[in-house]
Amino acid sequence: MTADSALRSGTGYSPLAGWASSLGRLAPGVHALEQPMLTQLTLRLAGPGATATARATLGIDLPERPCTFTRGRLGEVEVEVLWMAPDEYLVLTPPGSATLAETLRTALDGAAAAVVDVSAQRTTLALSGPRVRDVLAHGCAIDLHPTAAPTGTCVQTLLARAGVVLLVRDAERAEFGLLVRSSFATYLAAWLVDASLEYREDQLSQ
Repeated sequence: MTADSALRSGTGYSPLAGWASSLGRLAPGVHALEQPMLTQLTLRLAGPGATATARATLGIDLPERPCTFTRGRLGEVEVEVLWMAPDEYLVLTPPGSATLAETLRTALDGAAAAVVDVSAQRTTLALSGPRVRDVLAHGCAIDLHPTAAPTGTCVQTLLARAGVVLLVRDAERAEFGLLVRSSFATYLAAWLVDASLEYREDQLSQ
């Protein structure tokens, strides 16, 4: 059962469902909101023909440079495509996009390509706020200054020793996406709460 079908049948779950209140209290320094049950498709493409077909099917350009992602719309659905390796991409769409996997498989039939639904593997956090870079710096070695990590940056890295995929969705407004394996989600949420404590106190004392 895919994450989308589990959500529709009522058997799906949000790894951080019990953390909404704790994450909500990080504001105004940090805003953290889980985006659970996103459709996530690993896309492996070998050769320009498969790449061109995938691009036409998704309706947006695929990232051509390492550590970047592209964003666009497929009809009414927002799509993000992350560069993961020289021939590997991760396609992110909102919950309820289960048919996209079959659409891609049909379009790529006969090509040197593979489409795998990994929606249940990770959950996603949307992070923003005036202190979000300070908090992330406590556990991540990536330089997130806008000049070093502009909008469209996408890196696989460690945050508090947990493997994550970090997206810079808007560098100027300090808006980030954080993909973490479901089994590490509660650990990372607890770390975020602890790492944000000093900034919460700063805000409350003003």
